[in-house]
Amino acid sequence: MDRIVTKEDYLQSLREQKHLVYYAGEKVEDVTTHPAFKPHINCAAMTYEMALKAEFEDLATATSHLTGQKINRFTHIHQSVEDLIKKVQLLRAIAHETGSCFQRCVGWDALNATYMTTYEIDEKHGTDYHRRFCEYLKYIQGSNKMVVGGMTDTKGDRSLPPSKQPDPDVFTHVVEHRADGIVIRGNKAHQTGAVNSHEVLIMPTQAMRPEDKDFAVACAVPLGAPGVTQIFGRQTNDERRLTSEMDIGNPEFGLVGGESLLIFEDVFVPNERVFMCGEVEFSGILVERFATLHRQNYGGCKGGVSDVIVGACALATEMQGTAGAGHIKEKLAEMMHLTETLYSGSIACSAMGQRTASGAFYPDPLLANCTKHNVTRHVYEIARLAHDVAGGILATMPFEKDLRHPQIGKYVEKYLAGVQGVSTENRLRILRLIENMTGGTALVESMHGAGSPQTQKVMYGRYGKLDMKKKMAKNLARIAD
Repeated sequence: MDRIVTKEDYLQSLREQKHLVYYAGEKVEDVTTHPAFKPHINCAAMTYEMALKAEFEDLATATSHLTGQKINRFTHIHQSVEDLIKKVQLLRAIAHETGSCFQRCVGWDALNATYMTTYEIDEKHGTDYHRRFCEYLKYIQGSNKMVVGGMTDTKGDRSLPPSKQPDPDVFTHVVEHRADGIVIRGNKAHQTGAVNSHEVLIMPTQAMRPEDKDFAVACAVPLGAPGVTQIFGRQTNDERRLTSEMDIGNPEFGLVGGESLLIFEDVFVPNERVFMCGEVEFSGILVERFATLHRQNYGGCKGGVSDVIVGACALATEMQGTAGAGHIKEKLAEMMHLTETLYSGSIACSAMGQRTASGAFYPDPLLANCTKHNVTRHVYEIARLAHDVAGGILATMPFEKDLRHPQIGKYVEKYLAGVQGVSTENRLRILRLIENMTGGTALVESMHGAGSPQTQKVMYGRYGKLDMKKKMAKNLARIAD
């Protein structure tokens, strides 16, 4: 398929791809029809569908700085502070439509981070990476393919650097250099949306030393390439997708983003798809840029998801007759406060963004890390308040099959009813939505997606200007050095 425009185009492109995916020990022949993947695919498809809607055109599309053509914003290189802000606004808007992770921002951030970094590698080493990458970017923009950002390696013994690992394959690395390209082996873990993406943009997972040069590699690989295998990860309540519509909570769009373990077994990558190969001093820079761009997102997407949770909680209280209670109003107000705090962080780091040497714009790294660190806390508090407001029934509701049962369904209908005029089924549906949006996989992703809290604290030390702050305090206290 030359270019993906509609949802059906997207589905057809995945059918044509024939990538190797395993779910629960079984090979999947068609990811578009498998019930475990359909919700994730529907979420990602929304990135295509919204670009076709007039009311979202300004957010969901952009003009390519390379070709001048109209493109999907998820393939765009940020050209201004306005672009950075529109990115966040777009993520919140799509989250309102899906109530889940739409997956495509990981690859978007990888494209931007690689664009910036290849420019600077070429400036120092006289290499040809940036030109190669721009040609690759034109291909992605023109085809509108979905890219997954391949950042995280499994890392093995984390006390050892890549080159000292007993099994070097726990990091993706180059095993052979050829005249026309390289051969790679290894893995990428926690790959959000990989089962329904077209390409993986591989990046180094950490700063490297000279002895780690074979691990300092950035390249693009089609997910249907020979030697690429995916093993889909389990999620909370994933069996519900196979047995029930109502018990899923969000039947069309599901939970989080659908993560897989990507395996590379002697995968050949042609030179035109290689964007870093041994330039170890830039590996940490690329990691940091990707992390900052990805942490910028979280107030947008998590803010949007939290909006849905707040709305669901408000509906649940109306259905059970507690909406008028003062403590309920207070808790809903607190949830809204936390949601807007997350969103304001993403807007702030975008508004304070700066132009890089490549011309691409980059969010303020300190504020982006602060945004993501707030997500690791506030989303949990929003979930706690949601559980408080909704009540213990979240943990004890019967199955959908019980509601539909010819003998016992009447008891579920009778005893789990709320206020008059609201069907028991609708009450259970909104409670299931709250349950599935505030538990298990969703919370873990809020904690560790785009890096665990400790990684943000490391960046506080790097960008927090502690020495300057100590100097200000000394000046005010009249303490001489």
